Amino acid sequence: MIKLRKSRERGHANLGWLDSYHSFSFSSYYDPAYMGYSVLRVINEDVIEPGRGFGMHSHRDMEIITYMLQGDLRHEDSLGSGSTIHPGDVQRMTAGSGISHSEFNASDSAQAHLLQIWLMPERDGLAPGYEEKHFPLAAKHNRWCLIASRDGRDSSLTINQSVDLYASVLEQGVPLHMPLDTGRSYYLQVAKGSLQANAHDLLQGDAIRMDGETTLELLAVTEAEVLLFDLPPHHIPATQSI
Repeated sequence: MIKLRKSRERGHANLGWLDSYHSFSFSSYYDPAYMGYSVLRVINEDVIEPGRGFGMHSHRDMEIITYMLQGDLRHEDSLGSGSTIHPGDVQRMTAGSGISHSEFNASDSAQAHLLQIWLMPERDGLAPGYEEKHFPLAAKHNRWCLIASRDGRDSSLTINQSVDLYASVLEQGVPLHMPLDTGRSYYLQVAKGSLQANAHDLLQGDAIRMDGETTLELLAVTEAEVLLFDLPPHHIPATQSI
């Protein structure tokens, strides 16, 4: 079974300094049909204006992944971590028993464009943690690149949940295949460009979720960047409020 989630159907908030689209219920956007999918709780597509951002604020009991698409994002947290991440960088923060952090566009002239992803952890009360890695374009070019996993294999980030997260950047006209396990659930998010996924036409911001499917067949209509989540079966509730 495949279900489409079109970009225009997402929640939207424009605060002037922040233009944000919400794939699932978040902040003032609430839709009981989109409280999450399996353990995937948040995908926010954020564009942050130069020099602006989120001041110090707190989270707990969530795995938070930041995937940079454009620009530079400066991060500081209560663990003493501090860095600036760029396109190709992926950041993982385990909020666990509690962490505070800030995120600001590090540029005074260019926008920052990113996806922020929240996953429910395998258990509450984990020790807070931080990790970041760079995944060069060559590692994602016309192929799947594992960027996060439970066991950190293949030099991926380590996350505290039974999830594999893949990224790919496809040239126009290039196909890409992924065999699927019918006992798992899958979520494909188009970060940039346009493509066909199992004969469904998808544009930037569109997504599909897949249950009981045996294969994923992609064909890039334009150059396209995608994320693929391999998740526990979706009957696990993802109802944590935010």
